[in-house]
Amino acid sequence: MREPRLTLITRPGCHLCEDAKAALDRVVAVTGDRWTERDVSGDADLEREYGDRLPVVLLDGKEHGYWRVEEQRLLRDLTTPQL
Repeated sequence: MREPRLTLITRPGCHLCEDAKAALDRVVAVTGDRWTERDVSGDADLEREYGDRLPVVLLDGKEHGYWRVEEQRLLRDLTTPQL
């Protein structure tokens, strides 16, 4: 099984992170993809990079968005063939 294309960068107690998890669940229910979560707590590099913009969605390791999941855009980007 291949690695998930989606990563959600979060921290405990983040209400926007909970909303983002629900949004990603809706997206992957359509696409069949999977997602993984990375917590910035205890990871200085992640905290420095993303700490003020949580949650952050990464698609194929690149930042796709932050604070809110743009579900339609994410669906489009997941289903558009990559060149």
